[in-house]
Amino acid sequence: MKQIWILILFILLTGCLEKDITKLDVEMVNEKGESVGKVTIQEVSSGVKMKFKLKGLPPGVHAVHIHDMGTCKAPNFKSAGKDLNPDKKKHGLLHPKGAHPGDLPNLIVEPDGSVKAELKAPQVTLKEGKASLLTKDGTSLIIHEGKDDGMSQPEGDVGKRIACGKISKDKAK
Repeated sequence: MKQIWILILFILLTGCLEKDITKLDVEMVNEKGESVGKVTIQEVSSGVKMKFKLKGLPPGVHAVHIHDMGTCKAPNFKSAGKDLNPDKKKHGLLHPKGAHPGDLPNLIVEPDGSVKAELKAPQVTLKEGKASLLTKDGTSLIIHEGKDDGMSQPEGDVGKRIACGKISKDKAK
């Protein structure tokens, strides 16, 4: 009888535990608050993979950064905070002292305003910990009007923020 109660207790406890999030969708919005598509973020062995499927953006090369606050208040998205940088490293994928977790490669938007791309963020995770994208205050994905030069401080001379997406647990698949 004791074993049955232990088994029931085990089933109840494991059923109540939150499952690990391995994949989620982030809806991106422009300065007018309109959707420009989504980014699917998935945990992989080397960080997270981000699949961009967007439209309605200005053609050209644009910086993409992970920011430290999970808020996207249009039109300027300043509510998203600063680049995600828990270890206070220098900015830029080309910086000799190394990049911080919020640094990502540039996106190339087609002449029709669309982008289908895949980027990897090796210094972050969807799991708990210092490098998690799923923090208490949340994080966000920001697209800037210009390209990231990979060196300039604090954000790579990227210009204004033109799109934002909140990264949160409620978007988990």
